[in-house]
Amino acid sequence: MQVLVLSINGDINTSLQIGDLAYYSSTGTVPNSGFLTVGSTNPTLSTGNIQLIGVVTDINFAAQQITVMFDETLGPQPPSNGDYIMFAKNKVVNSSSLAGYYADVEFVNYSTDKIELYSVSSEFSQSSK
Repeated sequence: MQVLVLSINGDINTSLQIGDLAYYSSTGTVPNSGFLTVGSTNPTLSTGNIQLIGVVTDINFAAQQITVMFDETLGPQPPSNGDYIMFAKNKVVNSSSLAGYYADVEFVNYSTDKIELYSVSSEFSQSSK
């Protein structure tokens, strides 16, 4: 295992958390459009795909740096300068269901205008007996 410190040119997405999986893809430019990840349907770019970097172990928002545990035995090279960095949430930690026995919700309207609330819904499943 190798520790990589990735410097990000721009703001780091605030949804990024320690434990998320970091990925990268090489990029190419598309006239009047920005960039395109390599391996897409553009025939002028060489083929490639999204590569796993590893697990995010530290995030420094002030310095715009992400620390990732990179497993060089998986095959891909570390990302190069200019590669597109993306991440996926840890599915074990970030589930979409509510945990616990009790939920309390408060809706507050700070507007002075009339506001209508059309619907409120919830979903639950029994998790313990």
